[in-house]
Amino acid sequence: MEKPFLEAEWRKLIMVNYSVDQKILEPYLPARTEIELWSNTCYVSLVGFMFLNTRLKGFKIPFHTDFAEVNLRFYVRHKDGVNWRRGVVFIKEIVPKAALTWVANTMYGEHYETMPMKHEWAFDRGELSVQYIWKKKRWHSIKVKASQMGNEVLRGSEEEFITEHFWGYTKVGPVKTAEYQVEHPAWKVYPTKDYMIDVDFGNVYGHDFDFLSSQIPQSVFLAEGSEITVNKTRAI
Repeated sequence: MEKPFLEAEWRKLIMVNYSVDQKILEPYLPARTEIELWSNTCYVSLVGFMFLNTRLKGFKIPFHTDFAEVNLRFYVRHKDGVNWRRGVVFIKEIVPKAALTWVANTMYGEHYETMPMKHEWAFDRGELSVQYIWKKKRWHSIKVKASQMGNEVLRGSEEEFITEHFWGYTKVGPVKTAEYQVEHPAWKVYPTKDYMIDVDFGNVYGHDFDFLSSQIPQSVFLAEGSEITVNKTRAI
C-alpha cells in the first residue's frame, strides 16, 4: 500500500474568519470549483498553527519536523460525479524553511513563501495563550487567549464549516486544477476569551486583501487540531 505523501500533527490552530465579497476571490478560484458559503456568508480565514512530527513518505527530514505555518484561505466545493467535495484554496502559505516552500510549490503547485517566524504557547491558571508571529518588512502577529477546556464542535455550526473541509484545490492554469485529500478527525475548539490581530494584509497578501487590515473579523477561535494525513495530488 502506498504511503501518504505527508503525515503530521496540526496543533493549536488560530482561525480568524472574515466575511468578504466573493467577487474578490473569483480570480483565485480554481477551475471546476465554486465558492462555498455558510449562512449566506463568504469567508476567508487567516490560520496560524504548528506542524509537529512531520513525515514525508514516512520519513522525518532533519530540522524540518516541527515548524509554524500561517495561511490565508477560502472555501470551495467541487462536484465529483454526484457528490460534492468540500475544500479549501490557499491564497498564500507562510513557513520558516525554504525547503518546505520548495517542496510544496513544486509538488503541489501551492503558493508558499518563506519568512522568519516565531510562536508562543503559554498555559496559566486555566487559560491558554497562543501566538504566531512572522516577518515581511515588519513583524506581524495573531494571538488568542482561550479557556483550556475544549468543546466538541457542534454539527451545522460555523466552527464545523471552517474546520471540516477535507480537500485542497490549487489553481494550476485556466482549465486545470490540482486536488488532494486531507484526512483528520473532528477537532475540539477552545472558548475564546480575547484576541489580538496585528497584520498588514496588503504587505503580506497583496492589494486585493489590504482592506482586511481594518476589518473586524466575523469570528476568532482556537482549535486543538490532531494528527493529519495529506494524500497524493491529482489533476481534475
